[in-house]
Amino acid sequence: MQKPTLSFWQMWNLSFGFFGVQIAYALQSANISRIFATLGADPHTLSFFWVLPPLMGMIVQPIVGAMSDKTWCKLGRRKPYLYIGALVAIIVMALLPNSGSFEMTVKAALAFGAIMLMLLDTSINMAMQPFKMMVGDMVNEEQKTKAYSIQSLLCNAGSLVGYLFPYFFTWIGVRNVAPEGVVPDSVTWSFYIGAAILILCVLYTGAKVKEWNPEDYAKYNGIKEESGEEKQNMLQLLVNAPKAFWQIGVVQFFSWFAFLYMWTYTTGGIAETVWGTTNPATEGYQAAGDWTGVLFAVQAVGSILWAMVLPMFKNAKVGYSVSLVLGAVGFISTYFIHDQYMLFVSFLLVGCAWAAMLAMPFALLTNSLSGKAMGTYLGLFNCTICLPQIVASLVGGLILGVVGGEVVDGVQTGQVAMLVVAGVALLLGALAVFGIKTKREA
Repeated sequence: MQKPTLSFWQMWNLSFGFFGVQIAYALQSANISRIFATLGADPHTLSFFWVLPPLMGMIVQPIVGAMSDKTWCKLGRRKPYLYIGALVAIIVMALLPNSGSFEMTVKAALAFGAIMLMLLDTSINMAMQPFKMMVGDMVNEEQKTKAYSIQSLLCNAGSLVGYLFPYFFTWIGVRNVAPEGVVPDSVTWSFYIGAAILILCVLYTGAKVKEWNPEDYAKYNGIKEESGEEKQNMLQLLVNAPKAFWQIGVVQFFSWFAFLYMWTYTTGGIAETVWGTTNPATEGYQAAGDWTGVLFAVQAVGSILWAMVLPMFKNAKVGYSVSLVLGAVGFISTYFIHDQYMLFVSFLLVGCAWAAMLAMPFALLTNSLSGKAMGTYLGLFNCTICLPQIVASLVGGLILGVVGGEVVDGVQTGQVAMLVVAGVALLLGALAVFGIKTKREA
């Protein structure tokens, strides 16, 4: 039976909470390195803290999906996990930026911050998945493109808000410096307000969306008794995956490897090249932290604009490769730029790569798959996002030791060189694109 046709506002309500969740995710992405550097983390170990987000993503998202498939209660099917994730997220968002304010030792503060980061990413992933699944559950095939476009719009809007929050609070007069080892108020209040918006958005979606009961869900989704073949043969499916699965995975490895270093080292890199400091306790370093959020917002704008250009490429692989090359130019150019506003150009170019990374891999992959086991393959494919980030996190300190500059007052200089490494990784990814053979080309 055909699922009901939904109005624009019904589809909007399904995803509105994603706006708040993405604010939380953007605050995490743009400020984690800044927070841990402020707490006293050595740049060589800074990337280790970034192991936690992708690791939690690999673990939590499949578990939430599997558990919610079996959940039926008064609150709904997916919404209970949304509420739990949001509740934990707002608590952690209140605690994380205060990691340096509890009069703990540096090691204790870093350990506390790491635990909070782990809980934050776990809760964000738990809150994020239900929105994707509710669209899949309740939107018919003809409207899914529009529904996911609305979700993408809310996602980008939330990112922009989250990235700009610290800069905004500094602009209105909130203190952007603090005693050594303490996170500035501009960051702390960003997390507070982000948490408030998150819970309001989630409550709005919860109030406006009524999930179907088991009978209606089965009726509209054509649920029949399953043989369990897909579960039994998941490993076999992976072994027998089409070549394109692995070929695109290579491109994914280089792409996400690169962006992990952007999230990790942008603040430290531009603090030195633009503000001339490597000391997290200085006003210049904290200003660089604010500006990192602005640059990430510029990247999001670049992604939105380039997403409108990508469909103009007649050859998808050419568009994919060109996008990654532009992103590589953006990353490498940061090494030579010492003006904070000129960095806008760099991050607009980085946004081109980001747009392609969000769209092209799944488009190319689905062209190489039959409808059978499509969902399983797409689920397995998410590991190509998480694994490269874990690898990049583990080797980041070693690479920094090779490409960075001198150690001054215990701080590794030359962190901007890691953005050059990111650019090289994207160039390798651009080359790997042409090794992809879709089903039509095989």
